[in-house]
Amino acid sequence: EVGILAKSYIDQGRLIPDDIMTQLMLSELKGLDRYNWLLDGFPRTVAQAEALDKECQIDTVIDLDVPFETIKCRLTARWIHPASGRVYNLEFSPPKVQGIDDITGEPLVQRDDDKPETVTKRLQAYDAQTKPVLEYYRKKGLLKSFSGTETNKIWPHIYAFLQTKLPDVSQKDATTPR
Repeated sequence: EVGILAKSYIDQGRLIPDDIMTQLMLSELKGLDRYNWLLDGFPRTVAQAEALDKECQIDTVIDLDVPFETIKCRLTARWIHPASGRVYNLEFSPPKVQGIDDITGEPLVQRDDDKPETVTKRLQAYDAQTKPVLEYYRKKGLLKSFSGTETNKIWPHIYAFLQTKLPDVSQKDATTPR
């Protein structure tokens, strides 16, 4: 139920409300207190950050400072084959024939939340809500920012920084999502 509700916000180019997002995230974090973990895209508002701080000890916050135009180009270039979930990107992983799945020959589609107008709305909302979160963590001395437009150029700096926080994490562990 909550996933369907969340999807309705995403499809409209809106961010998921704080109470729904916080409930989802905090329930997922229960029981992970003995592990190191990394959240991607949460918290996005000060209310979410404050709720997270009440439940968890946050050691560091990483800000990936990537120009909106770069993000917009990457997202709007993404197309999928709905039946299989295969993802293509017109810039760096295009299908052999534009608009057609390589394996089945069926048409590719663009998700509603990857359409240019939806991406623009989401980025504007994200910017308005996230700047205060960055300031919140900056004031706490927890924020570390990395700027760039290419993952392979930003990642080595992030990895080196994470090694100072988690020196026992291997390169293999750092590339394996959990």
